[in-house]
Amino acid sequence: MELVDKAKNFVAEKVANIKKPEATVSDVDLSSVHRDRVEYIAKISVNNPYSHPLPICEVSYTLKSDGRVIASGNMPDPGSLKASDITILNVPVNVPHSILVSLVRDISRDWDIDYELEVGLTIDLPIIGNFTIPLSSKGEVKLPTLSDFF
Repeated sequence: MELVDKAKNFVAEKVANIKKPEATVSDVDLSSVHRDRVEYIAKISVNNPYSHPLPICEVSYTLKSDGRVIASGNMPDPGSLKASDITILNVPVNVPHSILVSLVRDISRDWDIDYELEVGLTIDLPIIGNFTIPLSSKGEVKLPTLSDFF
């Protein structure tokens, strides 16, 4: 039994020391305005320390303003991380107009809203399997103006 415990501890220690990709939210910007929604793009910068590409299983997101969830979902077909390089993921975040209308009442004169973006980046790591990198970012983002619609 002691040998099994030593083996478990050895494996746990090795897994804890395995290089893992690191990610940050670098920007959130207004991308486009549609009849039913406004699309923001969250730029996620991911550094892959491995010499081979890593498949991205899922990118999920939740966008909040003033503590309320205003958008959540998954990025379709996120692709792979480039080998030994930084990959920039452009995650589309769609906010329905009905939610924006309710936010307009709460905004300041500069037409910005405070946001908090939570992202879960799930990557398929060798040996470990699926590994989720949790990200969080806070800031201000512009609301669309009438000129954005035309």
